[in-house]
Amino acid sequence: MSRDAKRVAIVGDPVEHSLSPVMQNTAFASAGLDWEMVRLQVAAGGGAGVIGRVRAGEFAGLAITMPLKEEAANAVDELDPASERLRSVNTAVALQSGSVLGMSTDGDGFVRSLYACDVELINRKVHVVGAGGAARSIIAALGAIDGCSITVSNRTFSAAVATAGLVDGAQAVGEEDMADAVRSADVVVNTTSVGMGLDQNIGAVPLPVELISQRHVVADIVYHPLTTALLASAGARGATTVDGLGMLVHQAVLQCEAWTGFSPDPLKMRVAAEAELSRRSG
Repeated sequence: MSRDAKRVAIVGDPVEHSLSPVMQNTAFASAGLDWEMVRLQVAAGGGAGVIGRVRAGEFAGLAITMPLKEEAANAVDELDPASERLRSVNTAVALQSGSVLGMSTDGDGFVRSLYACDVELINRKVHVVGAGGAARSIIAALGAIDGCSITVSNRTFSAAVATAGLVDGAQAVGEEDMADAVRSADVVVNTTSVGMGLDQNIGAVPLPVELISQRHVVADIVYHPLTTALLASAGARGATTVDGLGMLVHQAVLQCEAWTGFSPDPLKMRVAAEAELSRRSG
């Protein structure tokens, strides 16, 4: 790298399988930017230290994954509105002042991924399955959309209540009301890991597929495999489906914009990610 080069890192534990370097380095190259993303494994407890390395000028920014998102939120100097609400960040940006800004791009990345598939969210009903960090980011972003009505279900009802509490008017629904919430929704979102590409999960679905009809849009944040059992079943029932790679790509676009000021082509980043996934499965 040249003296003018900039370096960012994906940090967390584990990070060896992250697609972020493939996507971001593709974005940097497409813009002719002499930037590079590297992987940096940082265990729990190392969040403040790695934010300090940004403050010291070693990195121009970070993509932050588990288990560091809350630690990093407590260590940065400023928080954007989304991360202020969530008390969690997935992005750190070195500012000209020498301070570090923490951001959360997951929720807006998810919304962008739906808009990229021509899915309307204004005045629509959305049911979110799951109440973890991804669900919280997504619900916070959906709550900023005019007329978007949100319901949340989760195996642990108290977690659903806490997550729904992020947005005025969002409602947690228990097991007895989940079926009605799904049937009446326009968009159904799986934010859990159910269906992820592990032998014990590969055919699993997070909700009864008979609740899905052709009027639904079904989105899954799982991207390995790209077509989860949920999406395959929903597609077979005539629903519109949106895979999880779109969210990953669009949140990465927002990260690149924050670090460099350059807005990369999400299609180029997706093609690079798909090629890497294909290489790994081959």
